[in-house]
Amino acid sequence: MKLSEIKNHLKSLNKIGFQLPNGELVSNHFHVTEVGKITKDFIDCGGKVRSETVINFQLWEENDYDHRLHPEKLINIIELSEKRFQFDDLEIEVEYQGNETIGKYNLDFDGTNFLLTSKITACLALEACVIPDKKTKVKVVEIVNSCCDPSAGCC
Repeated sequence: MKLSEIKNHLKSLNKIGFQLPNGELVSNHFHVTEVGKITKDFIDCGGKVRSETVINFQLWEENDYDHRLHPEKLINIIELSEKRFQFDDLEIEVEYQGNETIGKYNLDFDGTNFLLTSKITACLALEACVIPDKKTKVKVVEIVNSCCDPSAGCC
């Protein structure tokens, strides 16, 4: 989801909800502690120089059970960040620590909640890695049924 999209969705909401990939909701007393731009410059395994930039939201929750972030407040935080950092309309990445470590998620919307969707890794230089084709999986029973009879002496 791009920055412009979340702003449009927020305008139609009375409350903000974030849903984790397992279906659980982030506690409704969460804070958005950061809105920023992250640029990652790197070299892939094929030696190609790459750059990636995203808008980053960091969700955090603590024992402040009376806190509720309303849509208009988050729009205000986003707009302040846009003015200060000259954001382009980039994809949003969300950081959230639900357990021992911080997870990074993509963002989607289902009409009610913002969905934290799983991010995946991939090789960016497949042609340079020479990853072998996937082997065809064969069930052992198929091999047994295709072999000769053990008493025939060919196995």
